[in-house]
Amino acid sequence: MSKRKILAVLIAFIITVAASAMWSASTTERDGDPDANSIEDSGSAAGTTTEKKGGNKVVRIFSAPFRAIGKLFGHKNNDKPQRMTEKDAEKFASVGVERLNDSRTPEPVRQGVANSAREHLTNGRAYLMNGQLNEAISELSTAVSLDPRLTEAHNLLGVAYDKKGLADHAKDSYERAVKVEPEDAQALNNLGFSLYQSGNYRAAVDKLKRAAKLAPTDDRILNNLGLALCRLGKLEDAYKYFARAAGPYTGNLNTARMLERFGREEDAIKYYEAARSIEPYSTLALNRLAILYKATGRTQQAQAANDALGASVSAFAGR
Repeated sequence: MSKRKILAVLIAFIITVAASAMWSASTTERDGDPDANSIEDSGSAAGTTTEKKGGNKVVRIFSAPFRAIGKLFGHKNNDKPQRMTEKDAEKFASVGVERLNDSRTPEPVRQGVANSAREHLTNGRAYLMNGQLNEAISELSTAVSLDPRLTEAHNLLGVAYDKKGLADHAKDSYERAVKVEPEDAQALNNLGFSLYQSGNYRAAVDKLKRAAKLAPTDDRILNNLGLALCRLGKLEDAYKYFARAAGPYTGNLNTARMLERFGREEDAIKYYEAARSIEPYSTLALNRLAILYKATGRTQQAQAANDALGASVSAFAGR
């Protein structure tokens, strides 16, 4: 067997194993909301945010391999750069054990003495982004006690409570933020996502639709709205918001993934097929189709999907 063919087979094997493992790990081995984790695998931002506008741009750990493979095959990247999620930040945060200070682990931030509400807000934000949640909660609580109309402090306090697992406290803080500033899109987003996580999907949709009107191009808000609509069974509407966030290709992938989570394999196949019609050599869509075809007894179609995956790998190896 030629080196080129061996390379093609090896890459195909790696892609298949990695896609299956990471797709499975999205709900079994990761912190955070399982639905949000699922769509983040396709490069979609979801969940709460600490930024009023924009945000930190990072390469997503779990979707990067698929995007990198797509680039190797010369496929267009439909995913815009994404903001850092709270789950991403959590990987660098304190988890309630003694922190080891070395060249790889930064020392905890020590903020200066604050007098005004905004100074406490600044300190709280820095602590939050450094993963020092107790310190963040202390500073942000002081900020809102000094200035109850400081929307950002209420919002960030909610995020800190969320990261501590104190969902009720988080929801209360988000509600206070929205009460102070009813047209703060990020506060509405965070409140909507909090309601979504508690299973109050209709109220979540209401808040997230308001947020989407205020920030019609915010992909995180649009994806959260898509998730909530999925949970209400409004799959076509959910797809529209997923597609608005990142384009039809990713919109189909996200809808398909949610349908898989609901156990609706036949419906999921339709959306994966739609994604493949847009990106014929999508390794992610081909991998999921091969698995679902096999699971639903479509042996020939499963083999065809595997062959197509192998062909795309061979085409790359032949360059």
